[in-house]
Amino acid sequence: MAFLAQERITHIIDATHPFAAQMSANVVAAAAQSGVKAIALTRPAWQAVDGDQWQSVGTVDKAVSALAGPPQRVLLAIGRMHLAAFAAQPQHHYVLRLVDPPASPPSLADYTAVIDRGPFTLAGDLALLETQRIERIVCKNSGGEGAASKLTAARRLGLPVVMIERPHLPSRLEAHTVDDVMSWLGDHY
Repeated sequence: MAFLAQERITHIIDATHPFAAQMSANVVAAAAQSGVKAIALTRPAWQAVDGDQWQSVGTVDKAVSALAGPPQRVLLAIGRMHLAAFAAQPQHHYVLRLVDPPASPPSLADYTAVIDRGPFTLAGDLALLETQRIERIVCKNSGGEGAASKLTAARRLGLPVVMIERPHLPSRLEAHTVDDVMSWLGDHY
């Protein structure tokens, strides 16, 4: 609050990751308390279509629970922050798709790390799923086009997806394109 006043901030654009719930909640609270106008630039969430086999869950812990059962080869496309939670299901071989190599080995009993940076392609994701013999995917519903190809590949291959849905956020103004945010700024400046 003091920073907003000190720097004479008049508008806030929240362009954080869809799973940065605390940061987004802080923006909503700060804007409400200070009277500063705020908007969130978000990617629309992915929606299941015919042929998808999604199991929607609300948290990472519920995604871990959804993996109870016999051993499988599971693609974890969730980033590195929550990998340790999956150690609770050690029967699986996890294929970790990461942007950067891990600084230290993950605490998973059996894994392969694939270092790759999006945007990803359908051909590349089909090849990854087939060469790694993936039987299930776990991912966050971060939306957007840059990582959606894994969902199309899963649909084509008939693979189930454990989809971690976005966290609940306070009500806020949202836009889905930079042009919409710029129009909002023009209307409110």
